Amino acid sequence: MVNLKKKSPRSAVLLRVLSYIRPHLYKLAASLVMALIVVALTLYVPILIGRAIDCIVGEGQVNFAALKGILAQIAACIGVTAAAQWLLSELNNRVTYDTVRDIRRDAFAHIQRLPLSYLDAHPTGDIVSRMISDVDTFADGLLMGFTQLFTGVMTIFGTLLFMLTLSPMITLVVVLITPVSLLVANFIAKSTHDMFTLQSKTRGEQTSLIDEALREQKLVQAFAREDETLAQFDEINERLRDCSLRAVFFSSLTNPCTRFVNSLVYAAVALAGALAAIHGTLTIGGLSSFLSYANQYTKPFNEISGVITELQNALACAGRIFQLIDEPAETPDPAPDKDFDRIRGEVEIRDVAFSYTKTRPLIEHFSLNVAPGQRVAIVGPTGCGKTTMINLLMRFYDVDSGAIRIDGRETRTLGRRALRRNIGMVLQDTWLSAGTIRENIAMGKPDATDDEIIAAAKAAHAHGFIRRLPDGYNTVIRENGDGLSQGQKQLLCIARVMLCLPPMLILDEATSSIDTRTEMKIQDAFATMMQGRTSFIVAHRLSTIRSADVILVMRDGHIVEQGTHEQLLKKGGFYAELHQAQFAG
Repeated sequence: MVNLKKKSPRSAVLLRVLSYIRPHLYKLAASLVMALIVVALTLYVPILIGRAIDCIVGEGQVNFAALKGILAQIAACIGVTAAAQWLLSELNNRVTYDTVRDIRRDAFAHIQRLPLSYLDAHPTGDIVSRMISDVDTFADGLLMGFTQLFTGVMTIFGTLLFMLTLSPMITLVVVLITPVSLLVANFIAKSTHDMFTLQSKTRGEQTSLIDEALREQKLVQAFAREDETLAQFDEINERLRDCSLRAVFFSSLTNPCTRFVNSLVYAAVALAGALAAIHGTLTIGGLSSFLSYANQYTKPFNEISGVITELQNALACAGRIFQLIDEPAETPDPAPDKDFDRIRGEVEIRDVAFSYTKTRPLIEHFSLNVAPGQRVAIVGPTGCGKTTMINLLMRFYDVDSGAIRIDGRETRTLGRRALRRNIGMVLQDTWLSAGTIRENIAMGKPDATDDEIIAAAKAAHAHGFIRRLPDGYNTVIRENGDGLSQGQKQLLCIARVMLCLPPMLILDEATSSIDTRTEMKIQDAFATMMQGRTSFIVAHRLSTIRSADVILVMRDGHIVEQGTHEQLLKKGGFYAELHQAQFAG
């Protein structure tokens, strides 16, 4: 498979497109047959019209018997052509949208396999633009190519064949002038490819900004950044306008340039045909047929030049979507391990190093041993690596060096699904999807009964507010839980973990958005749930971790202190400073 991670030549993109079309070759072959029928009958009609004209010798000298037969043939040709044209369009549509379906399917499936590092580093709007706008543009160009390219090429060769049977000399005049049209179209097509590539890239940048501005509209308004956001949008919008105008202007030159050349062809045919008719080497009906062929011969060049322009745009968009598909996926999981379905929760972290950006070290020489069922609290200033440790435990990211072992098995040798199935997470950032309250709670256990879901909601103290919703547990919420308060969304995430009860727990500021009274109740529920389960608790509020078996104090990616709450206070070190800063009042 052609790799398109870097800017790829058009030939590589075209070969990649053809690989997606290959499964639909039988439809493409049927389309070619229909195109051949359409072209053959369309080109045969001028012959019949010429014969009909020759049946009219003069006033009162019309061969009506022959004329009726010719008109019947013309009607039959038109009927069959219409049916073949409909089948041609149907087949081309199916090939195009089946191909687009396959590309979108592969792109979306690949997104599911991309590492979080790629998704974190690339704007969501740009990825969405590639998946939707670029693929739609590619589909339009591909459909135009199938619809007009085949028939156009066949029409050119067909008209040449028919013209040769009428007058080889006049046909030679047509052939000699034709290359001028091809050279003009080719020059413009090469010039517009880079312009359409820039247009697609700028459109993706604009989509990214719009997506971010809509999702963070409250943030924009809270800090009165409307004018700055609008100015940023205007700058990108202006660049998109400029590059779109350039691309469309240069591509629109194709039609008038080729039409000018085609008019020269028509004029040359008319002049040569008239001289031939005067000298008796061509009949009036033959001249009429020849002029019709000259018009039909030049028309496909206009269409093909337009198709080539659209294909430049389509290939530029296809290149962007293939770049996404060719991005390296996360390392594949090993074969499923049935012995890892249920873990004890022993965790060993040995000399781990990790950084999001290789030039900026974050965690270095990190080591830790956690016994099964132990409650480990992680505290420290913002940016010290607390949440990063959670990302490494869940294998959202893999360590740069060192190893993390669970029950003696290195996490990189375990399947991500099996690992994550054994760990329950409640974060400060809530994860809710569009659907009912019931579906969101049961996300980790889809086969849960109503009684189990209600029991989990009660344990999380979410049952009360859920009952007050219009449809209770069947209330439909939008993506990210819009319409619910931040505290209510966090209670639903807690209920989700209460339902699954995995052997390991990760609580990262799990009650940060909940009122103090409800938090005290939930802390009791957490204490019950954490019994016998290895738990990692990330907290800024030190009052929530006093009962932890061990507290890790992190600073600049290192563990600087370790012990219980009382031991660390007596030590009078960095933890004591954090505690004093929180409770000085």
